Amino acid sequence: MTDAIEKILSEIRACRVCAEHLPHPPRPVVQIGAAARIVIIGQAPGSKVHESGVPWQDRSGDRLRDWTGLSGEAFYDPARITLMPMGFCYPGAADGADLPPRPECAPLWHATVLAQLKTVRLTLLVGSHAHGYYLRGSAKATMTETVRGFAAYGPALFPLPHPSWRSTGWMRRNPWFETDILPALRDQVRAALTG
Repeated sequence: MTDAIEKILSEIRACRVCAEHLPHPPRPVVQIGAAARIVIIGQAPGSKVHESGVPWQDRSGDRLRDWTGLSGEAFYDPARITLMPMGFCYPGAADGADLPPRPECAPLWHATVLAQLKTVRLTLLVGSHAHGYYLRGSAKATMTETVRGFAAYGPALFPLPHPSWRSTGWMRRNPWFETDILPALRDQVRAALTG
């Protein structure tokens, strides 16, 4: 890890910008590696991840690792994978679902982190919050259309649905995701890590 990344991680971990809006004291959850070839940009940590401090250490993470074909060892290796949510802290929940990521986080930190990552070949945009921020005007009208049209975003960006339990029904309604999208995703992940 470079000194610059150590400094950024230290600053992120000390961040209190949105503390007054969070249900618990801030606990930013992020994994950054200077040599990472893949960046995975999700939404925000859930309550289990907030407790553990380990990104994607929940059922959503299990599903995401299955989708990508990544082992736990590869997924949690910062020399290969950077894990950076749109909001670094757990935003709380309402009506049985997590709240959206805090809007302050991505504009405050993402460009700084990404500027340090010189070897990234693939960025996975997981969920509609990441789509909206990184695809801006080029995102389709719906998350489903954005995911289905993944090839339009080139080889470096790959939009995905969020792998929460809610995606189970969505996958049943959209069988093309498993037959068409997941093989392409796994191919691009392999190519990014080995090419």
